[in-house]
Amino acid sequence: MSNDADAPAIQRRGLMLVLSSPSGAGKTTLSRQLLGNDSQIQLSVSFTTREKRPSERDGVDYRFVDTATFRGMIERDEFLEHARVFEHYYGTPRAPVETALNEGRDVLFDIDWQGTQQLKEKGREDLVTVFILPPSTRDLERRLITRAQDSPDIVAKRMAKAADEMSHWAEYDYTIINRDIATSLIELKSILTAERLKRERQYGLADFVKALREGR
Repeated sequence: MSNDADAPAIQRRGLMLVLSSPSGAGKTTLSRQLLGNDSQIQLSVSFTTREKRPSERDGVDYRFVDTATFRGMIERDEFLEHARVFEHYYGTPRAPVETALNEGRDVLFDIDWQGTQQLKEKGREDLVTVFILPPSTRDLERRLITRAQDSPDIVAKRMAKAADEMSHWAEYDYTIINRDIATSLIELKSILTAERLKRERQYGLADFVKALREGR
């Protein structure tokens, strides 16, 4: 008799998990912690035309390209979504995402509401969207200043844009108010677990139940 623990895992299709927020609300920190805690999910590495920050690595955080290269990729329809943000382009390459989903692996996206709307048009059944809100406007500004990644002028621009970005919260499936990272991570993991268990994503479930009914 076989051990129940040896039963094969039920096959499922991967999902696209989108995290969006105004800059400084914590989505990048949450993304990194989720990736460090869950081997079933991988980061979608976007292409961008902006300059690389000192702490970033090409091919890990982003793929840094010039504007001409990026525009050529748009013309060849190589992006699932793309947008222009603060005078720079950002885009999600189509091929690696589709490969991951077909192999049952999940893909994490750190994109804004514009990119999320484009993904909805191209893959709504695979999409799970989460909007991260700061606990207060004052806290958001404090985070932008203390992370020391942008000039005061850019911080001011990000704060000016935050209200517009946050107005799109109701377009998302879930909302997390990021009062502290530990609690927010638990909530995010709960969302991911529930979405993975949805019947329609577990395409191997029908065969599994059939085998049970046949006494196998």
